[in-house]
Amino acid sequence: MRTCFDRSEHLLDVPALRRLWGRLRELPRETPDAMVHGDLIPGNVLVRAGRLAGVLDVGGLRPADPALELVAAWHLLDDRPRSVLRERLICTELDWQRGKAWAFEQSMGAVWYYVDSFPAMSRMGRRTLARILADEA
Repeated sequence: MRTCFDRSEHLLDVPALRRLWGRLRELPRETPDAMVHGDLIPGNVLVRAGRLAGVLDVGGLRPADPALELVAAWHLLDDRPRSVLRERLICTELDWQRGKAWAFEQSMGAVWYYVDSFPAMSRMGRRTLARILADEA
């Protein structure tokens, strides 16, 4: 994360993001590993008629923190649909916050790394970070 912050100083409000990461990185983990996709970003989900129709890129399916799957809430959904998802999920507040932390970490890497080589991925990271910061406000 240090590298992400250093490389993002000209792209993002790094002081605010560092403060938020200081809280998110301290969240404890209480759940055991489960099989996860781990990369539920816009490019890896198929939607038809406004509904999930499929998931791509399952080659990395592995046991990991189940909160990792909650990145989809932050990468894919604006406030209202994310609130509906949150209401209907069976997960703890801690797991929800850990999902936010995973999305934060993925996004920090995407913003600077892809800024020139894959601008759409960089924009996804910025959009996710904006959603996370708005949620914190």
